[in-house]
Amino acid sequence: MKSMRISFKFVEAIPEKLEEHRLYITIDYATIAHKCCCGCGQEVVTPLSPTDWKLTYDGVSVSLSPSIGNWSLKCQSHYWIVKNEVRWAYQWSPEEIEAGRAADKRAKKAYYEAGSELNTRSTSHRAHGFWSRLACWLRNS
Repeated sequence: MKSMRISFKFVEAIPEKLEEHRLYITIDYATIAHKCCCGCGQEVVTPLSPTDWKLTYDGVSVSLSPSIGNWSLKCQSHYWIVKNEVRWAYQWSPEEIEAGRAADKRAKKAYYEAGSELNTRSTSHRAHGFWSRLACWLRNS
């Protein structure tokens, strides 16, 4: 497939009806929605987070990273959105899809486990006095 242009619109909430070739971006909900770029008409939702997609906005265009692989859709389309341009990628095999899903799960688990450990530490240090922190440190040493 050849590349195509896509427009974008910043919105407060994702509209019920999505237009073809347009990304709807809601910062409040950290989500982007669009109709699949292959033309199948299916809605595609990409959450923005440290373990999902990242949005780059340069004031004129948007890019999403990583690629969008619609593995749960019948079309199984796979593409990048770079500076308002859809760039088609090769179709993954079932083994590549499973490996990608497993890698995503591992990355999410590692990220959130590290985050919860840091949050627990910083909260407990603020909540306790010096002697409680010292006792906690000695127990964990």
